[in-house]
Amino acid sequence: MSVSPTHPTPGVLKAIVGEPEVVEDSAPDAAAVALAAGVERSESWLGLREAVSALQGLQAPDGSVPDPRDHDVARAHATRIRAAIAELAPRFPHDASYLAACGADLRRWAEGGFGVPDFLDALVAFHPERHRIDGLRHLVVFPMYTQNGSRERLLEAVLVETIWPEAIAALEAGDYGNRLFVSLRLVDFTAGYDTDSAVLFPETVAVREVPEFTWGAIFQDREAARYRRVVAAAAEVTKLAMPADAQRMLDDQHLAEQTFVMWDLIHDRTHMRGDLPFDPFMIKQRMPYFLYSLEELRCDLTAYRECVDIERRLSAHAERSDLEEETREKARLVQYAVVFDRIFRFALTGSRVRNYDGLGGQLLFAWLHQRGVLHWTDTALRVDWDDAPAAVVALGDAIDELYWRSIDRPKVAHWLAAYELIRGVLTPHPASAWAAGLPPAVLAGPPRGYTDAVLEDEFPLSMFYEALEHKLRPVIASTRGIRA
Repeated sequence: MSVSPTHPTPGVLKAIVGEPEVVEDSAPDAAAVALAAGVERSESWLGLREAVSALQGLQAPDGSVPDPRDHDVARAHATRIRAAIAELAPRFPHDASYLAACGADLRRWAEGGFGVPDFLDALVAFHPERHRIDGLRHLVVFPMYTQNGSRERLLEAVLVETIWPEAIAALEAGDYGNRLFVSLRLVDFTAGYDTDSAVLFPETVAVREVPEFTWGAIFQDREAARYRRVVAAAAEVTKLAMPADAQRMLDDQHLAEQTFVMWDLIHDRTHMRGDLPFDPFMIKQRMPYFLYSLEELRCDLTAYRECVDIERRLSAHAERSDLEEETREKARLVQYAVVFDRIFRFALTGSRVRNYDGLGGQLLFAWLHQRGVLHWTDTALRVDWDDAPAAVVALGDAIDELYWRSIDRPKVAHWLAAYELIRGVLTPHPASAWAAGLPPAVLAGPPRGYTDAVLEDEFPLSMFYEALEHKLRPVIASTRGIRA
C-alpha cells in the first residue's frame, strides 16, 4: 500500500512526486509522550467522540448538514467538539497549531451554515511526519472518507499513537529514506474506522483545494492484527506447518506490528523508484485494474527482495549489535509476511469486482506453485522455504523487466504486455475478450475501449481458492474494525 496519492481529487494544485523536503521539528521528549497517556479514558475525549458521532447522523454524504432544522443541534455538537479539542490540546503540544486551526475550521463551518466542510487550514497545519517518535500520540479530527471504509466525508475523530522503533528509524535514516511515511497505531476512533480502513491519508479530507501532500499514515497495528487472525486460520485449514519464527509473529502482536512497519516503509518508497513507465498509476487516467495489481505487487516484491538482501548481509557479520540483530530478524519476518499475507488475506479479501490486490495474491500463489516452491498435495499446503527467495525475487524481476521494456512502448502496448505476463501464470475467464484477442476495432480505437473490455473478474479464483474462500470468509469478515 502507498502513502503517496494514487487517485488525486480533481483540481490538484501541486502533488508531491518523490520525497518532499521536510524540516523536522525539535523532537518531543519522553514527557511529551507521557502527556497523552490514558487520554482515551478522559471525559474530554469521550465527550468529543460522542459529539462527533451525533453530528455524523445529521450529515449528508458530502459532509454538509443540509436540513436547516438540524442546524441548532449541529451547532451545539460543533461547540462541544471545539470545547473538547481545546481541553485536550495541552496534552498534544506538538499539534498545537493544528488543533487551533481545527477549532477555527469547525467554527467557520458552523457559522457558514454547515455547507460542504472545508478543513484546508487544519490539514495544512497537521504534520505527523515531523514527529516520528515512538509512542507519541495525535488527536485527529477531520471531515473525511475512510479508504476501504466509507466514501462519505463525515466528521471523524481518531486517537492515534506513533510506531517508530529504533530499528525502523535507523533504516529510514539510511538506505530507505521516506519522509512521507508515518506508522501509527489506532487507540480509539469514531465509526469511519470501525471498518476495514487501515490508513489515514490527507487526500481523503474535505478541502476547498488540494495542497501539497507531505505525509501519509498506515495503521500497522490493524494490518498486523488482520494478518495474524487470517493467516493463523488459513494455516489451520490448509494444514500448513508454520516455520518457528513465522509462528512467533502470529503469536506476538508487537512483533507483527514492527514487521509490518518495515514492510510498508520499503513498499511505499518503491512507488516512485525504478524503471517506471512514466507513472505506474497513470494518475487521472482509467486503465485496466490488473495494472494496479502489478504495481502493488511490484512494491511488495521489492520489499521482499530488499529484506532478503538485508538478512543475508547482516547474517554474514560474525558479530552483530543488538540493533543489527533486531533488523536481521525483522527482515526475515517481512519475507514470511509478504508471502502469507498476499496468498491468504489479500487473495480473498473484498469482492471479485476489479479486485487488484486479490489478483496480486492469486498471481504470487500460482507463480510459486508452478515453480515447485509451493505444494498442495494430499490436502495439505507446504512451502520449500529454502527455494522461496529465488522464486519470489524472480516474479519481481519479471515485473521489473515488463516496466523496463514498457518505457519504449505505447501505453496500450504496455497494457497488452502486462496482460500476457499475468495470463502466462493465471487462467483468464473463458469469456474474456482479452484472452480471445481484442478485435481490430478496439485495438485501433482509444484506450477506453481496452479498459471497457476487461471483465470485472478477468481472472477468477481457482478451485483451490474457491474452497479456501468458503472456509475463510467468516474469519476475514471478523477482522472488520479489528483492534490490536
